[in-house]
Amino acid sequence: MQYYIWRGDMSGTLMFDALRRAADRGVRVRLLLDDNNTSGLDSVLAALDAHPNIEVRLFNPFKHRRWRVLDFLTDFSRVNRRMHNKSFTADNEVTIVGGRNVGDEYFGATHDVLFVDLDVLAIGPVVNSVSRDFDRYWSSKSAYAAKRVLPEVSKSSIKGVAAAAERVEQDPASRAYLEALERQPFVRELLAKTVHVEWAVASMVSDDPAKGLGAARDDTLLWHRLRELFGAPAREMNLISPYFVPGSAGVDYFRGLASRGVKIRILTNALEATDVAAVHAGYAKRRKPLLRAGITLFEMKRASPVVPGEKASGGSSGSSLHAKTFAIDRSLVFVGSFNFDPRSARLNTELGFVIASPAVAQTLADTFAATIPNRAYELRLSDDGALTWADGREIGDSVYVREPGVGFWRRFEVTLLSHLPIEWLL
Repeated sequence: MQYYIWRGDMSGTLMFDALRRAADRGVRVRLLLDDNNTSGLDSVLAALDAHPNIEVRLFNPFKHRRWRVLDFLTDFSRVNRRMHNKSFTADNEVTIVGGRNVGDEYFGATHDVLFVDLDVLAIGPVVNSVSRDFDRYWSSKSAYAAKRVLPEVSKSSIKGVAAAAERVEQDPASRAYLEALERQPFVRELLAKTVHVEWAVASMVSDDPAKGLGAARDDTLLWHRLRELFGAPAREMNLISPYFVPGSAGVDYFRGLASRGVKIRILTNALEATDVAAVHAGYAKRRKPLLRAGITLFEMKRASPVVPGEKASGGSSGSSLHAKTFAIDRSLVFVGSFNFDPRSARLNTELGFVIASPAVAQTLADTFAATIPNRAYELRLSDDGALTWADGREIGDSVYVREPGVGFWRRFEVTLLSHLPIEWLL
């Protein structure tokens, strides 16, 4: 398992215990986590690593375990680069790759903001590619054995992982959530081995782990490989990216495609739905030139999805887009961890699949046509060149003349951030 974020909440605790139970059955478990989001988990990770069948490694670990900000002050160029990959591979036979981290907000198990995400479950030869890529990261210079970083614990400390899971399972809210999951059609189909599989040629793309040290060549980067595999779109491009920061070069790229007649539709988060205001600032100042080029922009609303096990009136306080995918000419699709922003391109390592499937590409196109207009604002330019946000499938149902769903100070924050020279960090 290779992840950027792993929370110590209900989902994370149960997943940790699932690893322990697998190890108790004799399964060899390897867990590679980026260290940026492991705060508070040192004792759990050390306990897992003490199990004879579990190995834990940390990518780009912090030397200061408690006061991590000191590493940003003394070693910024390294700790600013993170492993953003997400993969889960079992027995070298099946793998899950996509944008989802491990945590309640990613699995619909919280009353706070939920992330709308997308993964691919794959079998066949591409699983070997993911396994080899995991080995490459596992053996890289940025991956450190847990015992070199974390405090030493006894082998009996693994009992604490089981005890924590037992406490979670006894919680009524957790029980309701797990029972709701068992009723999900996909889970039933998975257990019955009746899940529909779309047979297609899939290629894995990933960054050289040396990118985590700033030592990777351009031709080893994921975005370079994507350009090779996708080429130049001829008719259509549908893109979903929660953190969309095209920069001036990206605007020129999309403008050039549009001038050749390529239909481009982009979905990202509205300001009311995003969890990173600075990223929205980097995107916001590029909206007008994109719209002038004829590109369609949608911004996902902060809707109120339903948490499994809750009635329709329940659910979280809102949702935020987290899926990363795009389709070209209704033939090729990318699904993975890569955002269209400078951080994914140049700083963080990323992973994903390029899938040659007209059926999957058509599904994404249908989503833009039928679903997204009902869950997102469509941006337009007024006659005097001002931005407007149309709410509803029919343009003009409700039109906002400023960022909807947020107050003055939130808009002021974004405006201020948009003038700072931080785009390369986003």
